[in-house]
Amino acid sequence: MIRRVALIGLGTMGPGIAARLSRGGLDVAAYDVSQAAVERARGMLDTAGAALDRLGIEAPTTGVGTVRFVSSIAEAVEGADLVIENVPENIDIKAETYRTIDPLVQPSVIVASDTSGIPITKLQAHISHPERFVGMHWSNPPHIIPMIEVIGGEKTAPETVATIRDLIRSLGLLPVVVKKDVPGFVENRVLYALLREAVDLVERGVIEPEDLDTCVSWGIGYKIAVVGPMALLDMAGLDIYKSVSSFLNADLADRKDIAPLVLDKAGEGKFGMKSGEGMFAYTPEQISTLQGERARKLVAIRRILENRE
Repeated sequence: MIRRVALIGLGTMGPGIAARLSRGGLDVAAYDVSQAAVERARGMLDTAGAALDRLGIEAPTTGVGTVRFVSSIAEAVEGADLVIENVPENIDIKAETYRTIDPLVQPSVIVASDTSGIPITKLQAHISHPERFVGMHWSNPPHIIPMIEVIGGEKTAPETVATIRDLIRSLGLLPVVVKKDVPGFVENRVLYALLREAVDLVERGVIEPEDLDTCVSWGIGYKIAVVGPMALLDMAGLDIYKSVSSFLNADLADRKDIAPLVLDKAGEGKFGMKSGEGMFAYTPEQISTLQGERARKLVAIRRILENRE
């Protein structure tokens, strides 16, 4: 039974993951090499907790868990039943983290990676018990989005996948077991296919960025939130999909490189909200307002989708 969790790496996802796990009754020991990341996480716990309150997510009858911030990986993993790695998306950094964790945990301890898309088979090559290594991909913001992908690598034991799947269910969340360990898994493959076409349309001057967002949010996104892609095929009709695909597929973006629009902005240090400018420009006040508004809307939409409004 998983009761104690070590969370290695806080970053963007860490605070929400810690908050959701603790609300589920688990005790979390969190560590990050950056003290700034730790302080930011401390400050975000209350915000994440407030969102969970609005969602009506209560602690189990055994009580709420805890979140404590520790000063080393060794302290974080001591007594842990599960270690969740959430360090940057760099295979060398992740491999070094696993080498540090490896001698500190028992062979029975599950090590899960929150990688956004690095194949689990590649990552588990850097740990001595690959059968206990699994992908556990949360979606941002993790304390609000209930879906979590579970991915086994070539050497992951079925029991490990089942344990993480059952843990997610026990927290009242939605596990999705990915049957094949492909780069990007499923959520990000679908998302990046959409983003590739969106960037291409803006870059070609077909549409302005603001209008692109309106089109997707109030068209595709509005429908997809209620009717998934496979169900949407049936709703529209496979005959219609066959007809439109016959000419449209050949014209869709299929580039294998990164669009110059993205490369140029990234080269100028325009990374998005984190730097104050990306596709759009933001003031610190706008960022704070947007984050609050988006969290509020996501909470409201989730309550509707769960038939609680």
